[in-house]
This record gives sequence, structure tokens and C-alpha cells, in this order.
Amino acid sequence: MDLIKENILILTILLPLIGASLIFITPGHLNNIIKYISLVVSFITFIIVILIFIFYDINSGGVQLLWNWNWLSLKGAWPLGSEGISLNLGVDGISVMMVLLTGTVMLTGVMASWNIQSRNKDFFVLYFLLLAGVFGVFISYDMFFFFFFYELSVMPMFLLIGYWGSSSDFRTFIRTKEYAAMKLTLFLVAGSVLIWVAIIAIFVQAGLGTFNLLEIQKVVDDKFPLFFQQVNFLMIIIGFGILAGMWPFHTWSPDGHVAAPTSVSMVHAGVLMKLGAFGIIRIGMALLPEGANSLMPLLMILGCVNVIYGAFSALGQTDLKYVVGYSSVSHMGYVLMGLASMEHLGLTGAVYQMFSHGIMTALFFLAVGAIYHSMHTRDILILKGIIKKMPYASIFFVFAGLTSLGLPGLSGFAAEILIFLGVFKSYGSLGVLFGSLAVAGAGITAIYILRLVSKVFFGRPDQNINNILDTTKFENMAGIILVVLILFGGLYPLPFIDMITSGVTPILNNILGAL
Repeated sequence: MDLIKENILILTILLPLIGASLIFITPGHLNNIIKYISLVVSFITFIIVILIFIFYDINSGGVQLLWNWNWLSLKGAWPLGSEGISLNLGVDGISVMMVLLTGTVMLTGVMASWNIQSRNKDFFVLYFLLLAGVFGVFISYDMFFFFFFYELSVMPMFLLIGYWGSSSDFRTFIRTKEYAAMKLTLFLVAGSVLIWVAIIAIFVQAGLGTFNLLEIQKVVDDKFPLFFQQVNFLMIIIGFGILAGMWPFHTWSPDGHVAAPTSVSMVHAGVLMKLGAFGIIRIGMALLPEGANSLMPLLMILGCVNVIYGAFSALGQTDLKYVVGYSSVSHMGYVLMGLASMEHLGLTGAVYQMFSHGIMTALFFLAVGAIYHSMHTRDILILKGIIKKMPYASIFFVFAGLTSLGLPGLSGFAAEILIFLGVFKSYGSLGVLFGSLAVAGAGITAIYILRLVSKVFFGRPDQNINNILDTTKFENMAGIILVVLILFGGLYPLPFIDMITSGVTPILNNILGAL
């Protein structure tokens, strides 16, 4: 057991890579073998992330389960003892939750991909490469490898959407999957440029000859003046904010959600958007505390716009996936507001919202994917009374919808109430204004979710629609896993909140100590 515990973090990266390698050497015509390899690898990874959650000692806190491998020495150009570039892995309470989220979405995404027939070998190779990158981002404490895994998690999306995705017909024009894939890639690459510039600037300014986040954090007060922190934190906000769906750089996100195949939509909305918010925490708030304190009001304003704009945009959509896509933009606004509150409750709620929203949107897209696969349309103006034709898919969508609007007893409520409390406590009277707008956004969410559920799922069904198949057994298994997590996270959130608190507290202490 000790051997597993010492190497458990590197396993989260290696397992998806091993899965991709096994699938790569498997003949492409053996579709069922490829699917079962994917299922077994994702299930083992799911067990590993649960063990990480169990192994992490909440009472001790800090960075645990450390693993290190020296990759490149920079001693010729930097002082003796410089670490250079190393694969430094570790987890705190925040990253443990994100790793758990990724493992869950990974497994359920494989189950949702069971119906893929066209080049499923290539699909799963790219799928596992993407997820190896995601795991790497959440557990890396070396900025070089953090950025490397960040890029690895983004680039496969172009092919996954461009080949296996679907185009949208809006009657007057067609939004092609190729357009969505290219738009997503261009936006995210633009954000990556800003992130890389900030990382290099931090590395050079620190003067330690290492990209190790924990080592650089020790010299922040001495080496990073206020102006340096403000400039680089602004680049961090924009660079990572693009992936987080932050207004006004969000427009790639709904198009990407809609065009992607079901499992990729689940990963895209459930996990990838969280990389943006996580990057703001891990690099921006940890290494640039004074810059964070100076520019958090800007992030609060942008997050508030996200909430209201995303909710109103979802209200006006006629495509089920676009509703969920703009809903994700709105809910990521709550995450940004929680981060910007600089309050313990708000930051804890933001991280818990990242986890809850990831599970919720995975369930949303699982249901929408099943509906589209069976009925070949996502048009809200056409779909009626689906619950009588597809009861399981309908139940999953309604359950996710109730989580989205913040129904007490579900994980969305627990996350949002913490964010609301944190925002109301921040910025004095302005905090009351921001908090009121956040609550108004939740009200708008309730309107479009309940209206959608009423018409699409509980309306009178079209008698001309026959031979409609419901979700498959694998989709049902995936849906049940997600539903159980949402229920557990809403009825008994304490284990998750305690885990997050152990990671949030040092970050806030670091920021307050720098003022």
C-alpha cells in the first residue's frame, strides 16, 4: 500500500497514457475490445482518484503525496542548487477535488461514448491524451509542466470536435463543427500565449533557476514588486479566464459545447473550463497575491456580467445544447465571483461550485446526447413530451436542471449559498450589489430551466414520433454515478467542504499576509 501511496499521483497521468498506447496498438476493426480497454482503464483511474481523496490528510493540510522527477538542469545559467525543470507532483485540498471530478467525468464519458462507431480507436486515443493533460494540470507544482499539460489538455479538442462533432442548423445559417473547432482552438491558443508570457516573467523575476511553485512562493515578497504582480496577474486573469468562459472572451465556449460529441462536451464543460479557474488560483493567487488583491474587483465585475449575461442568453436559445452551453457560462461566473470575493466562504464555494458544476454539466450533456442520438434534433421548438418516450434521459436532464437552479438538497445549492455569503461579505456596500445580482442570476436560471422542462419534457408528445429508444445501459450507469454524487454533495457536503477548506485557507493567508 505504501508503494501505491508514494506513486499514486504519477499513476493518474500514466494510466490514461497507457490506455491510449494500448488502444493505439489494437487493430482498428476490433471496436468492442477498444471500448472495453477504455472502460477498464477509466474504471481503474476512477478507483485511483478515490484513493487519493482517502489518502489526503485533511488535518495536516498543505501539499501532500509529493512525487518528483528531475527532467532538465539549468545550473549553467542559474545559481548552484537550482532545480531547473522537474516533474513536481502534489495535491492540496483544492486539487484533490478537481482530480476526483476528472476521474468521475472520465469514466462516465467513456460510458457515454459506447455508441461511437466511426474510428473509435482514434477517438479514444485522443480522449485519453486529453485527460492525461487534465490530470497533469491539477497535480503539477512545476510551472513548465503545468503549462505543458495545459496545452496537452486543450489541443486534442480540435480533432475531437472537428471530426466527431456535429454541426448546428439555425434555419438561416449553419454553424459547422469545423468552425467551432477552429474558433475554440484560436481563442485558447491566444490565452495560452498570455499564460506562457506570465510564467516566463515569474520564472525570470524570481531568479531561482526553477519553475517549482513552492520554491518561488517563498521569494514572492522580496522579488515581486506590486506593479510586476499587477501586470502579470492581469495576463493570468485574461489567459486563464478565456478557458473559464469569462466574458467577453466566452464566445468560443457555447459553440464548442454544442459541436462536440457527448463525452467531449462532458469533459469540455465538466472539466476543461475548470482548468481556467484553477489556473487563476494555482498561479495567480498563489504567486501574485498583491496583484490579486488589486485586480479582484475587476474579476468580480466580469464574473457578475457572466452570471447575468449567460443566464439571459440561455433564456433565448432554441437548441438544448446551447441552453446548457450558456448556462455553463453563467455558472462559471459564480466561480469567478467566489474567487474575487477574497472571503473564505466565497473561495470555498467557488471551488465547490467547480466540482458541482462539473458533475451537473456532465449529466446535462449525457442526457442531451442521448436525446439527440435518438430523436436527431435538439430543437426546443420541436421537442415535446420527451419523458413519455425517453423517461431515463428526461429524469437525468430534469435532475441536472434542478441542480442548476440551486434546489436545496442538491450540490448546486450548497456551492452557491457559500458564494452568495462570501460575495455579500466582500467590498462593503458594493458586495451587497454584487450579491444581489448573483441571486438575480439564480432567479433567471430557475425561469429558463423550469420553462424548458415544462415544454420539452412534460408537454404533449408528438404522436408522429415513434420507435424512440431511451438511454443505453452504459448511459444509465453513467447517469446514476453522477446523480449519486450530486445527491451526496447536496445532502452531506461536509467531507468535500472540509477538503476544500484545507486548500483554501493557506491561499487566503498568503494573500492577506502580503498586504
